[in-house]
Amino acid sequence: MLAIVTIAIWGVTFVNTKVLLQHGLLPMEIFLLRFIVAYLCIWTISPRRFLSDSWKDECLFLILGLVGGTLYFVTENTAIGLSYVNNVSFIVCTAPLITTLLASSPILSLFGVKPIPVPLLGWVGSLIALLGVGMVIYNGHFVLKLNPLGDFLALMAAFCWAVYSLVIKKVSRRYSATFITRKVFFYGIVTVLPMFFINPWRYPVEKMFQPAVWMNLVFLSVVASFLCFLWWSVAVKKIGALRTSNYVYLNPITTVIASALFLQEPMTTMAYAGSLLILLGVFLANRKPME
Repeated sequence: MLAIVTIAIWGVTFVNTKVLLQHGLLPMEIFLLRFIVAYLCIWTISPRRFLSDSWKDECLFLILGLVGGTLYFVTENTAIGLSYVNNVSFIVCTAPLITTLLASSPILSLFGVKPIPVPLLGWVGSLIALLGVGMVIYNGHFVLKLNPLGDFLALMAAFCWAVYSLVIKKVSRRYSATFITRKVFFYGIVTVLPMFFINPWRYPVEKMFQPAVWMNLVFLSVVASFLCFLWWSVAVKKIGALRTSNYVYLNPITTVIASALFLQEPMTTMAYAGSLLILLGVFLANRKPME
């Protein structure tokens, strides 16, 4: 339930982000603000312990903050600016499939994570869900329009989330969800700061007090970051990285619903059919227990 609620919330955040971009905030600025506020929020419930048990674990937390925070958000938002939104949405939704591929690959040993055997039903369900994602996103009007750099960055975003999902499973065995989430926020902030040397902050502070700006930032910071990252950490700890990752396929469903509610974009027959395929695929992929 936590994974489903989290994905449902993440599926509507494009509305909040779009509003902030329209008001002149850069993707890096949005990311930094939401993670700073989320970090302050997590301190209210997290133990005051600062460091992990070892420098090896500290490096794993650095990887989590880098791939699940800075690199994921920067590559995805930059890709949207370079490529077609449909392409980016579809490519990013391959994250569960990439997670499954990595889970059964020896490459996991580089992060100290043992390969995870994936049942055949897991592969079948993942492919069915991905087909449903394509139907929802392209809505029967698929036109192949490639932007090599933009599509590559979208693929990197999906890869980053796959790595995040698998590495967080390893640290969740020894640390609480609150501690993990706080470390992710901390290293997300640390790793994005160097980017401001290349592209300095430019958004006027006085504009932050506009209702459309601060209300959307509060939602992205407190709900979509603080609560959702915490819930995602709990979900991974409880049901495993692969099963949790498969719920990412539900993202387009909530996006379509949000578009219908907030942008007056009606759901089509193709969207309904694709949504059913996604639900079927996620159900099949998560039938057999996986780590």
